[in-house]
Amino acid sequence: MSSVAEHFDACFERLTGHAPFPWQRALFGEFQQERFPGTCDIPTGLGKTSIIAIWLLALADRVRGGTAGHFPRRLVYVVNRRTVVDQATREVEQVRERLVADPRLKDVADAVGSLGARHSDSPLAISTLRGQFADNAEWRDDPSRAAAVIGTVDMIGSRLVFSGYGCGFKSRPLHAGFLGQDVLLVHDEAHLEPAFQQFVSAIESEQERCRAAQPLADSRGFRVMALTATARSGGETFGLTAADHKHSEVAKRIGAPKGVAFWPIDDEKQTWDKVRERALDYKDSDQAILVFLRRLEDVRKVAERLQKTKPVQTLTGTLRGLERDALARSDDVFARFMPKSEVAPKQGTVYLVCTSAGEVGVNISARHLVCDLTPFDSMAQRFGRVNRFGEGDARIDVVHCRPSKESEFHLRCERTLALLKRLPKGGKEQRHDASPGALAGLPIEDRRASFTPEPVILPTSDILFDAWALTSVRSKLPGRPAVADWLHGLSPWEPPETHVAWREEVERLAPALQVRYKADDLLEDYPLKPHELLRDRTDRVFKELERLANLADGSDAAPVWVVDDMGLVTTTTLGKLAEAGKDALNGQTVLLPPKVGGLRFGHDGRSTGLLDGSVPFAKSQEGSYDVADEWRDQNDTLRRCRGWDGDPRPKGMRLVRSIDTWAGSEDEGEQPSRRRYWYWYVRPRSADDDGSRTARVKQELEPHLQSAEGFANAIAAKLGLNGPEATAVTRAAGWHDRGKNREVWQRSIGNREYPQLVLAKSGGKMRPTDLNDYRHEFGSLIDVSSVPEFLELEPEVQDLVLHLIAAHHGRARPHFPADEAFDECAEEVFAAIAGEVPRRFARLQRKYGRWGLAYLESLVRAADALASQPGESEGSEPPDAIATSPHGPAR
Repeated sequence: MSSVAEHFDACFERLTGHAPFPWQRALFGEFQQERFPGTCDIPTGLGKTSIIAIWLLALADRVRGGTAGHFPRRLVYVVNRRTVVDQATREVEQVRERLVADPRLKDVADAVGSLGARHSDSPLAISTLRGQFADNAEWRDDPSRAAAVIGTVDMIGSRLVFSGYGCGFKSRPLHAGFLGQDVLLVHDEAHLEPAFQQFVSAIESEQERCRAAQPLADSRGFRVMALTATARSGGETFGLTAADHKHSEVAKRIGAPKGVAFWPIDDEKQTWDKVRERALDYKDSDQAILVFLRRLEDVRKVAERLQKTKPVQTLTGTLRGLERDALARSDDVFARFMPKSEVAPKQGTVYLVCTSAGEVGVNISARHLVCDLTPFDSMAQRFGRVNRFGEGDARIDVVHCRPSKESEFHLRCERTLALLKRLPKGGKEQRHDASPGALAGLPIEDRRASFTPEPVILPTSDILFDAWALTSVRSKLPGRPAVADWLHGLSPWEPPETHVAWREEVERLAPALQVRYKADDLLEDYPLKPHELLRDRTDRVFKELERLANLADGSDAAPVWVVDDMGLVTTTTLGKLAEAGKDALNGQTVLLPPKVGGLRFGHDGRSTGLLDGSVPFAKSQEGSYDVADEWRDQNDTLRRCRGWDGDPRPKGMRLVRSIDTWAGSEDEGEQPSRRRYWYWYVRPRSADDDGSRTARVKQELEPHLQSAEGFANAIAAKLGLNGPEATAVTRAAGWHDRGKNREVWQRSIGNREYPQLVLAKSGGKMRPTDLNDYRHEFGSLIDVSSVPEFLELEPEVQDLVLHLIAAHHGRARPHFPADEAFDECAEEVFAAIAGEVPRRFARLQRKYGRWGLAYLESLVRAADALASQPGESEGSEPPDAIATSPHGPAR
């Protein structure tokens, strides 16, 4: 074995806790050569998520050899949208902990850590775009730093094409640029989302096409790897090697004993009862028993019956994020299904009853399984959650019947049943052998013919990609459809879904107030996060909302916000929503006021995270509804909060929004004792903005610009960016805020010492006043155009500098709205400048590509954010005065 292979083996074991399998060593060799297989076909239970550690070691090896070049610095790991718990995040966190703590890994840590433009205690940034710890900004804080990003199909896919769910228009280009460039995207269980796999492959091909026409287009690279244990299509794949099949541990897991038996019934309606009956066969086994059912209604019935005898937990995709994450962290029943190192002491028989949410993305292993019948790809996922590591003799019971109606989906189920019955029999019970090796031995074409029917996969086009990239157009745009149908395809057997959350502002802001405080802008400042949202089929959501509207407490008149995929809000009432019909809710997010109720609570008085239209609001449960403030980081520290006048000011946070809830009312001038001003805060560098507007330390303008230019120069150098692009990024960072040197802007942040003192950041210790629609980026365009150093630049560099300045807060893609395109100069001057903005955007996007241009924009934004951070202390005192501007801090 070579010294490189020996070094890899030793480092891999220290990072992951186990020696590498032969396939892992072979994949490292591929990565070393900067070859990224399009498909990686590895059986379940053989450590597919270790690809993150393999990528990290290959990156370190390239850095040490001085050949890092365009080797991807970000690995984006995409998990299926059905995933309820994401094991990949915890595994990569453990890799980072070992990387930092083990002195024998110092050479790896030093190599990876040397990439960053700014010193960090951790060489690897980790962010997850899902769950309670959603997006800690590490992955985009310093784009030259190595980063692992974990996210769902929806979160990653929407952000890739400038349509990020939960993102405002200002941050969408940043996410697209950093996810679509300098990235290796690994799509786990790719066979479950064929539309998404084709979608990201189309992006990869589009970038290659643009690069062939224009070498500068999307030049940082975007690679895609499909990771699957049951590939849908043929073609060249990377898989187990001959050495793997001789490896004792691999053989043990591939041959893990799993005996399957089949239990026919006459009526589909009997499914849940027969499953319950078979599950009770194991009630005295003292083991962890897994139950899978397709229908949510069947899950509820089985769970209700089983919990009369043994501890039961349910796991469905309809749980609100807050309760879902709590399940993974602290539930005693769920812990029994976790790997040995995390498992609770044996305490009798327990049941975990799941929908498809338990099939993917979670490293659970049960002793026995009872389930209904699904297509082969789904059955293989279920079987992979039993006796995962080959330590026992598992039994699997499949309940099935001939469906009452024929469909392509049910045809695939019938094929699956026939295929599974071809598995060899053995043992005294003569059960069929359902081990991973036996399943892999079935004819590949027969397996594929039994997969879930592929959805209708919609084609992409350059026109479509262009339309999605126009992020500063916030209104409905013909030819710019919602991206969801491209991420998942059109599946008639999968009905549309709707999200639901509760927010206090829905009931606080009367229609008159919404003229002053637009709902769209409020959600821009305080975006909806996954922990607030529950998701269910639209027809079921509509049914529960109808029940809420019919409660005898006037709920039908309660205000409701309906949010579309672009973040635009329509205000209505619960009664009108019910009258409009369920089709109006397809793919939408419904924001309810807490006072209408609608959350189901358990026997212990805690929220279950499920929607229930029969539950009225109870004051004692008020805190369970609006959980927007419960967005926490890895240290369980709040990232944001809201408070009222008289409440203690949150330590270490920056004000981003203040609302006068009495504005325009008849008693506005009075000073009663009850609450009036509502203040919204975020923790700097922890919220999901770019870090600029949330700086808490006062900064003068010129030092801030010098610092931003320094950071931009360092980032460009670390990335190996040179030539006109490096010059443009650096100069744009040094000039980007010149438009803040205006009386209107300085007054808006409360600077009463202007012009003697010119600030870039107020630091929160001043009282802002109302700000009109002036945009400092637009003013910067005007100022920079007459700077001597700018005029000395080549015309192509000038063009890029101007765009990067214009776009550093999300405008200029392609335009500034008419009410923002003005300055104190003559109208003909700013009109001409505004007219050139979209033409410049079009020129540069052709030159650099959609993702390449967004990437360059994002480098400037990262430099600005880093320059906004010096001197900040999480423990320093909060602002002295509270702003009352409806617009929040200066823009």
